[in-house]
Amino acid sequence: MNELLINAVGPMREWLFGLGDVGVALWIVLKILAIAVPVILAVAFYVVWERKLIGWMHVRHGPMYVGMGIFQAFADVFKLLFKEVIRPANAHKTMYILAPLIVLAPAFAAWAVVPFDYQLVLSNANAGLLYLLAMTSLGVYGVIIAGWASNSKYAFLGAMRSAAQVVSYEIAMGFALVGVMIAAGSLNLTDIVLAQQGNAGLFEWFWLPLLPLFVVYWVSGVAETNRAPFDVVEGESEIVAGHMVEYSGAAFALFFLAEYANMILVSFLITIFFLGGWLSPIQGWVSADVSPWVDWIWKGGWPWTLLKVGFFASAYIWFRASFPRYRYDQIMRLGWKVFIPITIAWIAVTALMAFYGVFEKGA
Repeated sequence: MNELLINAVGPMREWLFGLGDVGVALWIVLKILAIAVPVILAVAFYVVWERKLIGWMHVRHGPMYVGMGIFQAFADVFKLLFKEVIRPANAHKTMYILAPLIVLAPAFAAWAVVPFDYQLVLSNANAGLLYLLAMTSLGVYGVIIAGWASNSKYAFLGAMRSAAQVVSYEIAMGFALVGVMIAAGSLNLTDIVLAQQGNAGLFEWFWLPLLPLFVVYWVSGVAETNRAPFDVVEGESEIVAGHMVEYSGAAFALFFLAEYANMILVSFLITIFFLGGWLSPIQGWVSADVSPWVDWIWKGGWPWTLLKVGFFASAYIWFRASFPRYRYDQIMRLGWKVFIPITIAWIAVTALMAFYGVFEKGA
């Protein structure tokens, strides 16, 4: 299926390149839009899916009136866009406006190196892993600035709690990715996926030898995106909406968009790092050439990426519907005293496995 997609866009690419520098610039813009627009639409429908799925789990109705619930996302978007943005009188005007943009920009910039399929990536950077760590770390600056610029004690307390939580779990996530880097022998995300190829299907993927890092990365991803049961930043019973409490309308929508885009991003990354990305779970077990429309089932392709991402994105919702909120001291203890020691220990184990040839890249 990837070959069909490349053959479809190939003539357009050649035509644009024939226009010179202007065509190259247009091609880059088109590739950016090809990722940004689906991400924005995915966020919109992810919100609807969240409300419907939680409704089913709680045995109640989710959205059902606006286009049978399908268009509820668009109704919410228009409501937020047309609401008045009320800025506190004593807020720092420039920083107050910049904060949502600083949160949103890295959330979208990170998608530049995320591969959806082989050769289906905006930038196949060799240091893609480092780029991802840099982009996902920048968002916390927007959170801190939002809390400070609002000139509100509630917003500032929420910003400080969010910053401490995000930094704590980013360390654990970073250490978990060190294990992935050792296992794959590369910082390139495409190479990391290709290192999980083999004839043993899903047992070739990194989730098995790196199981503790897989669990730590997933739970840390939930905590870093401030989602239940780690949503103390927005604990309504304590500090209202955290660093976003003084934002409304379109400004609040940007924070909302960044949060859900990051949730989808984490679902993509855990799929790429530990579950073989676009690789099929039955790779090596079936060998046939039937049709490009069904060959992806055993040969792999972007539909497998989307299926895996859909599972983890739904797991976010499952957690929210199932678990009570952690106390803040419990969250910090889990990050610093449990996850970080586990990741450091398993990095050493991973290094030993790599030294003794446990990982057969692409075999």
